Amino acid sequence: MNKNDVIVGVLGGSGLYHLENLRVIEELDIHTPFGAPSDKIVIAESSNGKIAFLPRHGRSHSISPSEINFRANIYALKSLGVKKLISISAVGSLKEEIAPGHFVIPDQLFDRTKTRISTFFGNGIVGHVPFADPYCNSLSNLILSHSKKLKNKTHFGGTYVCIEGPQFSTKAESHFYRSTGASIIGMTNLHEAKLAREAELCFSTIALVTDYDVWKEEEVTVEMVINTMKTNSINAKKLLNYIFEDKELFELVDHSCYHSLDNAIMTDAKAFPKHTYKNLELLIGKRYGN
Repeated sequence: MNKNDVIVGVLGGSGLYHLENLRVIEELDIHTPFGAPSDKIVIAESSNGKIAFLPRHGRSHSISPSEINFRANIYALKSLGVKKLISISAVGSLKEEIAPGHFVIPDQLFDRTKTRISTFFGNGIVGHVPFADPYCNSLSNLILSHSKKLKNKTHFGGTYVCIEGPQFSTKAESHFYRSTGASIIGMTNLHEAKLAREAELCFSTIALVTDYDVWKEEEVTVEMVINTMKTNSINAKKLLNYIFEDKELFELVDHSCYHSLDNAIMTDAKAFPKHTYKNLELLIGKRYGN
């Protein structure tokens, strides 16, 4: 496969690439300087172009949120030429009006993780990218335009609180997050967004609400959550089908997301450690004569 063949990437469950309008072309086992991605990357083709699918937890859901190699996942997708990355993420709701079964396209993130690596930089090369607005507004609006075709409600905007996990929140924590005005809570989105920004990708999330976290005084059973997840999965596939039929998604128009590293590298190029530069060449090489 030629680099830049794949424009669109999807991070989410392994069942998402089994769509009626897609044809699976191949599965790629990619190695990166940061280790192995969560699983093989499935390349599928729509009438408008190719899409790379990567299940963040592995196909058998064997990788916990804290164990995900976020750097390898984003690097591998970038190496295929991906420019636009859509994350599908199961979340809990922190607001009454955001009910189980609803979708949320967030516009902000709040980091409550503790142990994870969320940057490609370090080891002799320092980079600081802007992150005030962590999601790509253009990609989010494109997703929103198609989500309106679904019967279930989609909320546009709101803050995604990313916790460490794998445990869910205590009631005290859940009430605290609600008091901040946050909308949803999950365990994966923060690091994908940060690394996508460093990789100069457009990044947006479709958050699938499964429950009301633990702040709402009502009984939540495993059966209820599983049934909601099944419905969410069906609706997410419908939404992806609509999105993949949009030619605009596969068009490469210059965008600010593709310039996130402009003026971000603080280290003098003459001081770059050779090994570190080699690992980061995919990301920063075009700025240093390659």
